[in-house]
Amino acid sequence: MTDSVRAMLQARSVAIVGASPRQGSFGSRLVHEVTRSKAHPNVHLVNPRYDQIEGLRCVPSLADLDEPVDLVLLGVPDNALEEQLTRAAQRGDRSAVIYGSVVEAPVAGQPDLKQRLSAIARESNMALCGGGCMGFVNIDYGLRAIGYVEQEALPAGPVALVTHSGSAFSAMLRSHRRFGFTLAVSSGQELVTTTADYLHYALDLPATGIVALLQETMRDPVKLRAGLERAAKMDIPVVALTVGGSPVGREMVAAHSGAIAGDDAAWEALFDAYGVLRVSDLDEMADTLELFATGRRVRTGSGIATAHDSGAERTLVVDQAHQLNVPFAPLSAETQAVLSELIEPGLLPTNPLDVWGTGADTRTLFTGCLNALAADPEVAVVALSIDLVTEYDGDDSYPLAALDVARLTDKPFAVLSNMHSSVDRSLATWLRSEGIPVLEGTRSGLLAMRHLLDHHENQSRWTAEGGAESRHRARPGRPLSDKWGERLAAVALSSATAGGGGLTAVESFELLADYGIPVVGVVAAASRASALQAANELGWPVVLKTDEPGIAHKSDVGGVILGLTTADDLAAAYDDLAQRLGPRVLVSGTAPQGLELALGIVRDPLLGPLVMVAAGGVLIELLADRAVGLPPLSPAAARRLIDGLTIRPLLAGLRGAPAVDVTAVVNAVVRLSWLANDLGDHFDALDLNPLIVSPTGAVAVDALIILRSPSDDH
Repeated sequence: MTDSVRAMLQARSVAIVGASPRQGSFGSRLVHEVTRSKAHPNVHLVNPRYDQIEGLRCVPSLADLDEPVDLVLLGVPDNALEEQLTRAAQRGDRSAVIYGSVVEAPVAGQPDLKQRLSAIARESNMALCGGGCMGFVNIDYGLRAIGYVEQEALPAGPVALVTHSGSAFSAMLRSHRRFGFTLAVSSGQELVTTTADYLHYALDLPATGIVALLQETMRDPVKLRAGLERAAKMDIPVVALTVGGSPVGREMVAAHSGAIAGDDAAWEALFDAYGVLRVSDLDEMADTLELFATGRRVRTGSGIATAHDSGAERTLVVDQAHQLNVPFAPLSAETQAVLSELIEPGLLPTNPLDVWGTGADTRTLFTGCLNALAADPEVAVVALSIDLVTEYDGDDSYPLAALDVARLTDKPFAVLSNMHSSVDRSLATWLRSEGIPVLEGTRSGLLAMRHLLDHHENQSRWTAEGGAESRHRARPGRPLSDKWGERLAAVALSSATAGGGGLTAVESFELLADYGIPVVGVVAAASRASALQAANELGWPVVLKTDEPGIAHKSDVGGVILGLTTADDLAAAYDDLAQRLGPRVLVSGTAPQGLELALGIVRDPLLGPLVMVAAGGVLIELLADRAVGLPPLSPAAARRLIDGLTIRPLLAGLRGAPAVDVTAVVNAVVRLSWLANDLGDHFDALDLNPLIVSPTGAVAVDALIILRSPSDDH
């Protein structure tokens, strides 16, 4: 597929099916845009109604062309797509763009139009952009394959854009921002050629320095993962906006892990694994791309620094930065001394810095202060935070100060405007022409600066952790996964064919223990006498739990009795459970007191098994405090998931409580990720809830495993 994708995006010959001389028609715009391509491809027009269009020969059918072409643009109605794509495939044409929405009335028992078109292209190894797309522009090569009128000089620059939204495609091309494109693709439904294909092509272009993705769903996740890993290795930031999600199966509501992971879990895990910078809207994407497009990256420092001309707006920025987790760099004593000499009496040499006093010699004052901030070793990113409004007295001190600072420092530097609707466009254009990004909103601008910091941190950890390969080191050997793989397959088959249950509770604990996850001792019993014998074997005190089939969450039905210290207590507890729920029980050892976490494996239909860490116990779904990772996880990646929990401060000890053994939690998460990587395809879900964590370690006291049916596609 790589050769056909390249043939599409770098087509030397193009056929336009549905070409038209009628002004304003889609066929006319296709002709207009393709013939404006700087690559000057050999253009063939196809329409049985015309002999000539705009001075170019027009033939009745693709069959009338002498040779196959690299690219066919199908500007025809949906009901003509199958015939025309079939003809192109039979001729050996290399690729096509389908602009139509690909809709037809369904016919029971027959593949739909999308499926038929996809099959035609795949069988002929054709690349296929769309359907339901606006096409693409390859600015690096000089090809315009779009059906609407675009500006003559498309903005060239380091950004490779792939978007499922056609409107966002045109909005980004016309954003008037200080970034341009190597490649911009409106990929639509991606019937054949996917975001991953375009990503790999873009990474082959020397001019690509940033990748921007707007995604509704995830297609070809294996190739997408490979592309994101390539970008990370090349130190090319990937900025992503998701508007749909790769949904975690709704059938997993029986497992807490599936219920709280949510539809967004796959994106979250994927982006964390490869350091993708996630944005929440197009404004944040635009600010982030503009900041990265300058080429200035964070090299040193721990936070941002901003200088302001308003105390109240400075406070606004502080409030927003706190909410968005954007750190301000601490200033050294030397920097504070320099600032004290520059600012007027009554102002404090702090970060963020309020510079405004009487307004005397504004350019010199702001230049000096910003340069002092930039010189501080802890400052990674610097911004002049003002309202870049039209000055009716002609005062241009602020933009001149920005130009001065940009020449004095090589650190990332931007103008941060607090209100995008008041930005003076001529001033913004002037600054951008000098290579200074203008960030057009407090929130989006602060987040853009945080993304610069995040990318630096991501690259540092990627290098330190050894990239994706490190996740596969020091894992159990094949005999362990083979042993349990065979057992899980046999149990699932028995359950499906003979109506048997899943793994027994004892087997579930054995599986966890084999993978190095600490568990309490458990013994199954079906009578009062056998329960007493089990307690004597395990050692007192013990916990008694129902083990009746079909009871997934034992505590919900009063099926867990804690702290049994004598035979009489155990006998009474057993009689109670047997009468209410049934005779089958588990006798388990008692874990030390501690905090409750939950670990789990959830299965995404596209990415496969994911590992979840969450606040545990009975509050797991109420708090829904969780982080999700892509297995297998390195110890550093597992610790990052734990550190992302809202309850993380509890693990460090609050109000005199001792800190828990976080390293033991990390080890449990890593080993669960090994299990997920080796055997995750056998599970619909797996819950360890709770995992009791204390100063002396971590131990799982309950497990729920839901196996996949053998009929599911593995």
